Parts: sequence; C-alpha cells; structure tokens
Amino acid sequence: MSKALVDTTARDQGGAEAAADRRVKEPSLFQLMREDTQAAFERDPAAESKSDIVLFSTGTRIVWAYRRHHWLWTHGMRKLALWLAKRMRRKLGADIHPGAQIGRRFTIDHGIGVVIGGTAIIGDDCLIYQNVTLGMTGKHGGKRHPTLGNNVMVGAGATLLGNINVGDDVKVAAGSVVVHDVPSCTTVAGVPAKVVREGHNKLLRLVSSGFNPAQLDNENVRWSCAL
Repeated sequence: MSKALVDTTARDQGGAEAAADRRVKEPSLFQLMREDTQAAFERDPAAESKSDIVLFSTGTRIVWAYRRHHWLWTHGMRKLALWLAKRMRRKLGADIHPGAQIGRRFTIDHGIGVVIGGTAIIGDDCLIYQNVTLGMTGKHGGKRHPTLGNNVMVGAGATLLGNINVGDDVKVAAGSVVVHDVPSCTTVAGVPAKVVREGHNKLLRLVSSGFNPAQLDNENVRWSCAL
C-alpha cells in the first residue's frame, strides 16, 4: 500500500516536472510576435527600422493575427478563433486557419491573398509571398494540407496542394504548382513543379548581412526580395 502510494506520488511529481519543462521551453505568444517582427525587419530591405514593420507591414499584422487566433484555438476557444479569423480575412485579405501549425520567425511579405489550410504545418524561419496557397486536393478528413520544413521560401502566387512534404532549405519559384514531395536543399519551379537546382545556399537575411544594392545580381538576394 505504502509502496503504491510512493509510486503514484513519484509519477505525479514527474508529470508536473515535465509539464513545467514544456512551459519553460515553449515561447510565449508575445515572444513569438517579437521574433516575427525581427525576422520581417531582417528580410525587408525597404524597412529602415522595426517601427516601420510594426506600423506599415501588412504581412506582419497577418502573422500577429494568426498567432492570437492559434492561441485561442489551442486553449479551447475555437469558435472565437474562427470568428476572428473570418474578420481577418475581410480586413487584411488573408485566410489562415487557426488550427494551422506555424513555427517561429515566420514572415509573410505583402500578404494579400495568402491562404493556409487547417492541417498545414510550417517550420521555423519560413518566408512566403503574396497569393500563396497551402491547400488540399479534395481529400476530406485527416491530414490534407502541405508540411513545410525549416527555412523554406515560397514565391508569389505559388500553390502547394495536398498532404505533401517540402524539405528544409527549399525555394519554390513564383507561380509554381507543387503536388508532390520536395527534397531538402532544392529549388523547384513550373507547373507541375520540378527540381531545377540542388544544393543552394540558405536564404539571406538582408539587414543582418549588410544589404548592398549592388548585390541584387546575386541570386540569393533576388530570391530574398519580393518576386
């Protein structure tokens, strides 16, 4: 009896400690929003300061709105999250389902026309441009939207459909339609999208890299700017 009580107490303490560790490791809503602001500033050569991002970046406002909606979604207030997401669609012209899972330092440039479905998963340090769709192919139920790895860039007007996996450090060219898995460290383009380059460098962060207009002939800089 006493041994069972000790075992139960030990399990309860272990569970409490694990939950505490998760709370410490998981960033707060405001920390995520600060990281999003910094990431947008580092990727925008037109922004002179972070205040420009805070005041004038529609894409950053869309990301912030999603962060709030997702927080409500994960804390059991799903109808409120969906209602606010509907308001965001009318006000900012973007449709991101609150249930989508989006990693840290996420940037949307311009932002108009972005659609991200409810089972989409996006890794850390990703960048997408206007009119990008992460949608489904008609399958209903279960995982039906794309999964993006870390450090992925999706160009303007690109469409990614279905339960596909896009690896780390991938670039998706503007206007592409992606319907199959994409291996890491590649560039894909076309309709349907095919691999056109392998083993490219990671995306540059223009401000931290010391942006120079003369660098615009460099492919990595061109990909980092609006398409």
